[in-house]
Amino acid sequence: MTTSAIKPTTDSVSGLLQDIAIIGRDKTRGGYSRPVFSTAETDLRDWFLEQAGRRGLDVRTDRNGIIWAWWDTSARTRRDAVVTGSHLDSVPGGGEYDGPLGVASALVAVDILKARGLRPRRPLAIAVFPEEEGSRFGVACLGSRLLTGELDPDKARRLQDQDGNTFADVAVANGQDPRFIGADYKTLQQLGVFVELHVEQGRGLVDLNQPVAIGSSILGHGRWKLSISGQGNHAGTTLMADRKDPMIAAAKIMVSIRDTARKYRDARATVGRLQPVPGGTNVIASRVDLWIDVRHPDDSVTAALIEAIRLNAQVTASEEGCRSSLTMESLSPTVHFDGGLRDRLKELLPGAPVLDTGAGHDAGVLSSHIPTAMLFVRNPTGISHSPDELVEDWDAEAGAMALADSLAGLLGGPPAGPPAGPPAGSRSSG
Repeated sequence: MTTSAIKPTTDSVSGLLQDIAIIGRDKTRGGYSRPVFSTAETDLRDWFLEQAGRRGLDVRTDRNGIIWAWWDTSARTRRDAVVTGSHLDSVPGGGEYDGPLGVASALVAVDILKARGLRPRRPLAIAVFPEEEGSRFGVACLGSRLLTGELDPDKARRLQDQDGNTFADVAVANGQDPRFIGADYKTLQQLGVFVELHVEQGRGLVDLNQPVAIGSSILGHGRWKLSISGQGNHAGTTLMADRKDPMIAAAKIMVSIRDTARKYRDARATVGRLQPVPGGTNVIASRVDLWIDVRHPDDSVTAALIEAIRLNAQVTASEEGCRSSLTMESLSPTVHFDGGLRDRLKELLPGAPVLDTGAGHDAGVLSSHIPTAMLFVRNPTGISHSPDELVEDWDAEAGAMALADSLAGLLGGPPAGPPAGPPAGSRSSG
């Protein structure tokens, strides 16, 4: 694909990521653990505030905890803005690039545009969304869902982490006032388009031997909590025949979830977390909670798969003398990104392939309110949500250049320049 020639900038994407490489390292799981409102995540937010300030951007944090860094060179009012950005939080033991790559690339894209002497005809903003992964409070894209009104503020305030802390209490402890969270239509009215750059969470670009792709759609996905209730008892005094053990039911149900998902083409169903209550080694659990992630491009298939899981769980739990209940925690329908914006990016990035993704993003949430698009950067391992996630330095810089070219075109700047080759001495990060 064609991108503009690299010009000197204050920072490189790989350099910015190296600056934060020690923040949130997880010595137990490997990789990074940066849940929202953790020390690691707040340190990253401070890092972004410092970087945005260095670039003379007008920074504010809104009532939903979203950071907005504005570049207003000629706009009298903030309307029809071009927005980019991503998130800084992570899953437990996640990779280095999921989220921060998009934020660092946005900062470097601003450097590139300034080096070109671009004066935007529309406002430009970098947005940093909190709790995109949902790893602490269980609702993915919590910040963008609050912004758009897709998440009830009262529900958000009552959300609890694994330690029983409510979102409201944790927000207060971190200097935010949860009384004012919720739909922010004034901010939404300022936004024209949103382009999110993200590490690819698969092998599409590896197989195509391309550094950057344009997103086409996001598979519909949701999260459900399945609770299996039995009879808590003593592990040593309760005969095997007398047990109503929800852990046994949970084990059978997890296998049935895998087997059920295999019956639906292109379906994905995952049990990524299981929590027995009370959780003692010598205690038969009284309840087992497990969380299920289900995805499929056809929302009706997702609904059918979940119903099959619910019915199978009821039967299996009953066979063990237990009961089961299934509750939805979040659901995002399949998203097809705005066709006009996608076609515009194809003009600005000739040769870039178009790929879909099975991973959820804030761009998907915002798509029901403004035109959104995504750029994906090659991941040579094809692995994500894992310490094995990887982006090579040259691909990271190519991604930032592609983002800069995209933003320039949307802002009314000059067209992209001649193709760029890898800089001398480029290396792989790892």
